[in-house]
Amino acid sequence: MSTTLPAPATTTGSAESATAPPLTDGPTVPEQAGVLVGNVAGYMATRIIAIGQNAGFLEALAEHPGLTVRQLADSRDTDEFYTSVWCRGAFGAGVLERAGEGYRLAPHLATLLLDPTSPAYVGGMFPLVQQPEMFGRFSETLVSGERMWWSDTSHAWIDAVSGTGGPFYTRLVPGGLALVPGLTERLADGGLIVDSACGAGTGLLRLAEHFPSSRIIGVDGDSHSAARARQRVVDAGLIDRVEVLCQPLEQMELPAEAALVVNNISMHECRDIDLTTRRVLSALEPGGWFVVSDFPFPQSDEGLRTVPGRIMSGIQFFEAQIDDQLLPTSAYDDLLTRHGFTDLGTADLTPVHALTWGRRQL
Repeated sequence: MSTTLPAPATTTGSAESATAPPLTDGPTVPEQAGVLVGNVAGYMATRIIAIGQNAGFLEALAEHPGLTVRQLADSRDTDEFYTSVWCRGAFGAGVLERAGEGYRLAPHLATLLLDPTSPAYVGGMFPLVQQPEMFGRFSETLVSGERMWWSDTSHAWIDAVSGTGGPFYTRLVPGGLALVPGLTERLADGGLIVDSACGAGTGLLRLAEHFPSSRIIGVDGDSHSAARARQRVVDAGLIDRVEVLCQPLEQMELPAEAALVVNNISMHECRDIDLTTRRVLSALEPGGWFVVSDFPFPQSDEGLRTVPGRIMSGIQFFEAQIDDQLLPTSAYDDLLTRHGFTDLGTADLTPVHALTWGRRQL
């Protein structure tokens, strides 16, 4: 049996145009190709920046702007030809500028890529996204859907997460906390501050620095992170007023009522977020504050297509492997409301960083 097919349209274009009518109400093929190629260019730029970080090229050019390729290679004992390839790639990615016969970092890149104390620091993202826990393991377990937990991750992953989370603490303490009405005044009188899911201790040191009259307790369920945090506390000479407890947040028990409990970019990872919130509420003194500092995941398709939305969507690949996903800010409003917190408020610190807070009733 034969089937008569309609004759193909007469065209002078590509094979694709011969098999499908052109779209008249959407992007063109070249426009869509530009999107895809731009994604490839972004991936290449990520790898170029990471190479520059690992090799010390960025640091060398920050210290000595205008180095030639040979001088840069000599300063880091690298192959001159390979170094020239990196310089051209970094120039194309907007990381470097020409400086006579040499190169220098583009404006503000020293701060953005090399200064982890700056609230604008994004340098930690480049090694993080290349860790196997982000996309590699996801690809390997795509069929099985096998989950893991923080204890299954590498020490390199823990360190990379700590580096990426540092700017969130920098923005949170003290500037973000100062946005919470009445909180700074309460902490000036001392009191217990709890950093729940404290990780490797970056926030503990910052809280201790900015609230010297307060006692600080860090709580984290990952033993490696807790050990790292304890060592940092010891190294900083703060063991007399900073303590680290290794506990799941769902089982958090504190020696005293807290004036403030903070959670920085980890509340969405709670195994039981309602139980954790109840534990936090019971740990607070009457009138005490709970401040959630987290990624505000987009709630619309339009939001997912923005650069912040795309970054947060990428983070979801790791979060999925620990059986989790990021939450929109409205989810934290609902969470605190249903557990009886009062005086709720929110603030956007950056497009990828939002605060939600509430108080235990007096």
